[in-house]
Amino acid sequence: MEKQDFFLKRIRELANLSYQRDIVTFSDFLNLNEQNMVNSQNLRALGVTVQSFGGYKNAERQMVAFHPDALAFPWEFPIDCLKIEPVSGKFADALSHRDYLGALLNLGVDRSVLGDILVRDKCAWFFCHKKMTDFFIENLCRVRHTNILITKVNNPDELPKPKLEPVSGTCSSVRLDSLIAMAFKASRSSMVSYIEGGLVFVNGKLITSNGYEPKEGDIISVRGKGRFLFEGVSHQTKKGRCGVRVSLYV
Repeated sequence: MEKQDFFLKRIRELANLSYQRDIVTFSDFLNLNEQNMVNSQNLRALGVTVQSFGGYKNAERQMVAFHPDALAFPWEFPIDCLKIEPVSGKFADALSHRDYLGALLNLGVDRSVLGDILVRDKCAWFFCHKKMTDFFIENLCRVRHTNILITKVNNPDELPKPKLEPVSGTCSSVRLDSLIAMAFKASRSSMVSYIEGGLVFVNGKLITSNGYEPKEGDIISVRGKGRFLFEGVSHQTKKGRCGVRVSLYV
């Protein structure tokens, strides 16, 4: 069985289990492509409602929850947020997202138990499955050459706010290929392969049409490049080009 078929079989099993036992079931953390595959399934026909969440608003990696339509009890996603900070800031390395992810995966865990990793200055916040919280706290003590401490974040207000870098420019039209070319300072033709290759998602939905027209407020993700918020059209030039604004997640 191909990997995609096995994944969809597991999703349907979770949905059926939710309906049959009248309980909430959860997937692991899913990447954008996996989320798109879930959204393409008609799971409502199985009698369940599908919701997704990654620990904070607009998270890229998200868990999917399946629950019966008539569910009568409260529930929450089994997600914890953990903060990594150096024991001594003075001697801490300049660590990147890749450094933190590598240190976590080197503990022998699967990527599916980890959500997004947010890096700010010399600290990082990462989301994980609740069942893994104690394991990470007890076993991760160093990232590269930096000794670190891990604490559980209980107050959502302690989470770092997304850093957005404004980018503006003009496009001949508000097409997907034009927008991502402007956002990432590339040629429109070079972006075509990303779109046609299944690497571009709008609000978590796979888009393979170059001429797709995003709407104001859409979040556009390009695997291997990054993601940005489409702020909208600001004006039209005398030559008929559209002045557009986006905000890059950095």
